[in-house]
Amino acid sequence: MQVDQQIVHFLNEHHLLTLATSQNNKPYCCNLFYVYDQVSNQLIFSTETKTKHAQDFITNTNVAGSIALETREISKIQGVQLIGTIKELEGECLKIAKEQYLKAFPYAENMDIHLWAMPLNFIKMTHNKLGFGKKLIWEK
Repeated sequence: MQVDQQIVHFLNEHHLLTLATSQNNKPYCCNLFYVYDQVSNQLIFSTETKTKHAQDFITNTNVAGSIALETREISKIQGVQLIGTIKELEGECLKIAKEQYLKAFPYAENMDIHLWAMPLNFIKMTHNKLGFGKKLIWEK
């Protein structure tokens, strides 16, 4: 099943992911800049292995996330809730992801970036511009 183009557009228009991880039954969340790879339906982000969230997802690759449009107008509310897994990028996948990431965030060119992917298994979008409480759901 193809991801709804409204969801694709939203993911491409935003860049800040709230990522939720868990280790030893203790939840944690962080915020990360991401790019959306529509071809592989995954989010690409950078973080060092020593961070709390990376230590969590290295141990438990199952994660959740959200991306939201910040607005006070109820009719404009939009956001996605996501479920996926985390994988470390290598080889050709890493090369392609790095090009995408640096195109979106060129200032990272001079930084030591460590890229990861979050292949998506589930996406639920709330899209009030389509009607109050309208939900678009995609599942792998």
